[in-house]
Amino acid sequence: MILLGGGLMLPAHAGIKLAPLFRDGAVLQRDKPIPVWGTAAPGERIRVSFGGRTEGTIAGADGRWMIHLPAQPASSSPAALTVTGDQTVRISDVLVGDVWVCAGQSNMELSVRANQTSADVMAGAKFPLIRQIKFPRTPAAQPAADIPGAWTACSPETVGTFSAAGFFFAREIQRVTGVPIGLVNNSHGGSPVEAWMSEAALKSDPVFEAAFARWREVEAAYPKRKADAEVAIGRWEKEAAAAKAQGKDFTRRKPALPSPWGSGNLYRPSALYHGMLHPLLPYAIRGILWYQGEANAERHEEYARLFSAMITQWRRDFGQGDVPFYFVQLASYRKNPTADPTGRQWALMRQAQAEALRLPNTGMVVNFDNMDPSDLHPKNKQTVGERLAALALVCTYGTKDREHRGPVPDAVRTEGNALCVDFSHAQGLHTAGRPATAFELAGRDGKFVPATAHIEGHTIIVKAENLEHPVALRYAWRNVSEPCLFNREGFPAAPFQAGLPSPKTSN
Repeated sequence: MILLGGGLMLPAHAGIKLAPLFRDGAVLQRDKPIPVWGTAAPGERIRVSFGGRTEGTIAGADGRWMIHLPAQPASSSPAALTVTGDQTVRISDVLVGDVWVCAGQSNMELSVRANQTSADVMAGAKFPLIRQIKFPRTPAAQPAADIPGAWTACSPETVGTFSAAGFFFAREIQRVTGVPIGLVNNSHGGSPVEAWMSEAALKSDPVFEAAFARWREVEAAYPKRKADAEVAIGRWEKEAAAAKAQGKDFTRRKPALPSPWGSGNLYRPSALYHGMLHPLLPYAIRGILWYQGEANAERHEEYARLFSAMITQWRRDFGQGDVPFYFVQLASYRKNPTADPTGRQWALMRQAQAEALRLPNTGMVVNFDNMDPSDLHPKNKQTVGERLAALALVCTYGTKDREHRGPVPDAVRTEGNALCVDFSHAQGLHTAGRPATAFELAGRDGKFVPATAHIEGHTIIVKAENLEHPVALRYAWRNVSEPCLFNREGFPAAPFQAGLPSPKTSN
């Protein structure tokens, strides 16, 4: 037996095994060299054929092999990918188009079936050129080589299991481009960003040691939590038995054991990178869609560094340069005042997310106008997916004469007792008929007070009662704010702050 990465034991005469994305119905990335890899017996000669081209290699001493097929154009005609060695493996119904990784936590995982317009959407979802492969939640202690999954073509019968944000994105991209779209649904509800990063990436910055420290605390606390739960379960069982003996109803729910805080738990740093991303590297892709952040909202300063580091690391690991990385900013959510007495935790987290825009080839979907502040999982994923598609169509596919983002503040200046902000991407700047109440101004003391605003062309003029010398402004700087800045195409402005320069703020 030969031990491979991720604990996979390879018999001396093992057959050919392909990496997890090479399954029937796969979508391969067009216009890029196509890496194909897997395992076989050490020293076995391997040939891979697809699209009229054949490339060969020899499996290494550890049984691993990889070849790169030459780039191929998009093709909607199903074809077979054949791998030949001591045996032959045939992958059928393979298309060539654009592959997008859909990753993050529960809001990316939320399915079409759970979307607010699911019935109508599902009935009309006859898109055989859109395909998804969904991987199970699989945290791991070490980098894995394999993960189960199957490609599924989109139909009224299957689309209910697709990522809703991913599906609406793919539907629009496929409509405009006409090419097959493959969605790699790699999401896990509740997951923090550090679980999606390699240990090497996390250890590259001393600041990230905090993630490991939190995990060590959780592991250290587990034995006592488990023991306390077992005592509570024993007490419950005695009380239930006594009630039954007396013929009484007993409806109290049985206590549960805590999740095993072992090496595979999703909160462990690197656990999802090991189990769910590593097996996919370095599949050829067009880009990455990311919808996550809720699990890190209490640590926004740390997240700003973690998120950018994760983007950089994923791009390096896929090995295809600065592939497009488009992400969704947090929606409005009304947190428990006890947990967040300032009411601004998610506003700060949105700003932390936006800092990733400093990286090249990134884009952000503004989502705080997706208003259901009581729901951590807003059901309108059609708007999210279509805004992601707008970003991609302009920034990745080069579509002209189309807006893809909301108003962007470009410059701030004073006019008397007002601050004026000039915007780009602001054709038809308007408030959607709502009062402009999401603004605040601060004077030199740094204390923000409510302000009002009105629009003149591409500019907003903001004033506050009894504030003669404003020096800083912020917009929608709360967990829940009423959006009131949109352009003609209906894209909202992101929450922002601006100053001349920004003072130190005290509230």
